[in-house]
Amino acid sequence: MATSLIGTTPSWMRISIIPEVAPPSSIFRQSCLFFHKRFRSSSRRSFSISAEDKAVRVRFAPSPTGNLHVGGARTALFNYLFARSKGGKFVLRIEDTDLERSTKESEDALLRDLSWLGLHWDEGPGVGGDYGPYRQSERNSLYKQHAEKLLESGYVYRCFCSNEELEKMKEIAKLKQLPPVYTGKWATATDEEVQEELAKGTPYTYRFRVPKDGSLKINDLIRGEVSWNLDTLGDFVIMRSNGQPVYNFCVTVDDATMAISHVIRAEEHLPNTLRQALIYKALGFSMPSFAHVSLILAPDRSKLSKRHGATSVGQFREMGYLPQAMVNYLALLGWGDGTENEFFTLEQLVEKFSIGRVNKGGAIFDSTKLRWMNGQHLGALPSEELTKLVGERWKSTGILTESEGTFILEAVQLLKDGIDLITDADKALSNLLSYPLPDTLNRIGLAPKNTTISNYKFSLCSPEAKPVLEDKLSEFSADLIAAYDSGELLGALEEGHAGWQKWVKNFGKSLKRKGKSLFMPLRVLLTGKLHGPDMGASVLLLHRAETCGVVAPEAGFVTLNERFKMLRQLDWEALIKDQSPLESAAAISN
Repeated sequence: MATSLIGTTPSWMRISIIPEVAPPSSIFRQSCLFFHKRFRSSSRRSFSISAEDKAVRVRFAPSPTGNLHVGGARTALFNYLFARSKGGKFVLRIEDTDLERSTKESEDALLRDLSWLGLHWDEGPGVGGDYGPYRQSERNSLYKQHAEKLLESGYVYRCFCSNEELEKMKEIAKLKQLPPVYTGKWATATDEEVQEELAKGTPYTYRFRVPKDGSLKINDLIRGEVSWNLDTLGDFVIMRSNGQPVYNFCVTVDDATMAISHVIRAEEHLPNTLRQALIYKALGFSMPSFAHVSLILAPDRSKLSKRHGATSVGQFREMGYLPQAMVNYLALLGWGDGTENEFFTLEQLVEKFSIGRVNKGGAIFDSTKLRWMNGQHLGALPSEELTKLVGERWKSTGILTESEGTFILEAVQLLKDGIDLITDADKALSNLLSYPLPDTLNRIGLAPKNTTISNYKFSLCSPEAKPVLEDKLSEFSADLIAAYDSGELLGALEEGHAGWQKWVKNFGKSLKRKGKSLFMPLRVLLTGKLHGPDMGASVLLLHRAETCGVVAPEAGFVTLNERFKMLRQLDWEALIKDQSPLESAAAISN
């Protein structure tokens, strides 16, 4: 810090202003008659304003003009974690002063998304509190009250400049390569000039007087010391001519009157700190501590936006992500506990979080890692919770007619390792219930006559498919059909896992097959696929699905009975005969 502080005030509460002005006692206590003269004082002094230790109160203040972006969600999360880790309060404030763009639907979506993430606020809409109201649109009288206070004390003046005059100032500044600061006459206008314009009914704004020299320095909790020169700012508007307050004024008044102790927000708000600091001091409010969090970046290191895919919390929820996975991943975008651990529950994050471990640099949003992390959290769910979640999903999407029962329990246990998102469960179950035998036969080289050669050049060279084709698959199929028709296979399935294992062992002995030469053709003919989850559990589940009637008619389920009908209808001799010239043609083309 540029100046030392008295006593034991902690470093994170320090803020200094170093203007070329008279001592603060002669500035902040004088009337408007001599206010502008004192800013031109030749006496060069530095001073600091120290905040007292106070209860931790943080706020998340979104605008209800769209969906909750993952960047905003992370800001809310860091505020929540900081408050909970310090035993403080997490306040939700709705910044809806943009009346044209703010909507009730967006506000409802914001509240819903925050609640879904588990970031429950202590004060705010729907909860109340001692510092309300918590929507800026309901606090206009408070802003006007403080604006009048600044006008009376001389920190603010009425500006009657037209838009044309202001544009001309900007053009002149641009030509001179100077900052676009206000150079109008109203900062030094006489009472007579002001009263004359008021009598005419000329529209006016409220402008804040900015010292012409000096600088502002703050000790940002994440970025360290940050400073600005005051001569780059110029007098700025705090109230528009229509009576609506400007963002920086609203935020300052709100944070001060809500006793916010720490302002944790995105780094894009860092330039606003200069204006807000001046307003704090002019109103005599103590300063909060500031922490500006880096942006979330896309893989190309540009700012994450819609062109990079899903960016809102609502989108990720609809895609099947778990709230605990989103919270875990968002926390790791710019923060870590110093270990290799990446798996945290919300409670663990509260215990581990420290604002001092938040990085300055931008964090890359990696959707692949988020998906992986969601799979980790899914796998960590208690079996009952996962089964309920997936069962309800299957029923809601119309694959099943029930959301609970033995079939759902066994299906979830069988398929869970292949599910990273809840929505993956649909594909996993549909895949199990399907019987793409024609496609699989095409892949291993047994193609129908009208199939073009180019469709399976790769398959003919597949090292895993070729042994199945060359190992008398047609004869194996005939033996399997016989076992089904005799009732031997169905009887084994009725006995469950033990019955299946016993039957497979005996069936293999009868064919003098074991290992891959037994299980690969069994898998192809019973499931219609070369790969999949445990074959025994899959066949048992297919049998249960056929007997319990839980699968919806429109789910595309091919029963075991229908599968064997297809096997009986296959003309193996014709398929094998057709395969020879195709194989030769493929060899020539290769």
